[in-house]
Formats: sequence, structure tokens, C-alpha cells
Amino acid sequence: MKVIGLILAAFLVAIQAQLWFGKGGLARVVQLKSEVAAQQQANEAARARNSQISAELRDLREGLEMVEEKARLELGMVKPDEIFVTVRR
Repeated sequence: MKVIGLILAAFLVAIQAQLWFGKGGLARVVQLKSEVAAQQQANEAARARNSQISAELRDLREGLEMVEEKARLELGMVKPDEIFVTVRR
């Protein structure tokens, strides 16, 4: 009877060791949780960027105000009867 108890105890210790220190052990779970958190942050940043791009696309489709604003800010364009003045702060 003692032999069966010792064998069962040895199996229990082996199973617990595998659970704590094996491939799918506690360390791996902690690592995966940190990877999931990092990926969720990256996803939120991508969602914010996608939202911004969608808003710009919607503005471009709806009117020319956004096109004019982009031309002025990014390309430095002015209308024919305007005077360009640079103000430094």
C-alpha cells in the first residue's frame, strides 16, 4: 500500500512541476499576459490612427476645404490675390 501511495505522490509532484515550470507554466502565462497588454496598446494606437485617416478621407470626399487647407499647410500654396506673411512666436 505504501508503494502505491509513493507512486501516486511521485506522479502528483511530476504533474505539479510540469504545471509550474513546464512549457505552459506560470512564467509563460505571465509573459503572454504582458505580450497581450502590449498588443492591445498597439491596437488602440492603430485604431486612433485609422479613425484620424477616416475623418480626413470623409473631409476630402465631402468638400474642398480640406484640400485647400492641406495645400496651404503642407505645400505652402496661396491664392493669386493673397499675400503670404510668416509670423514667428
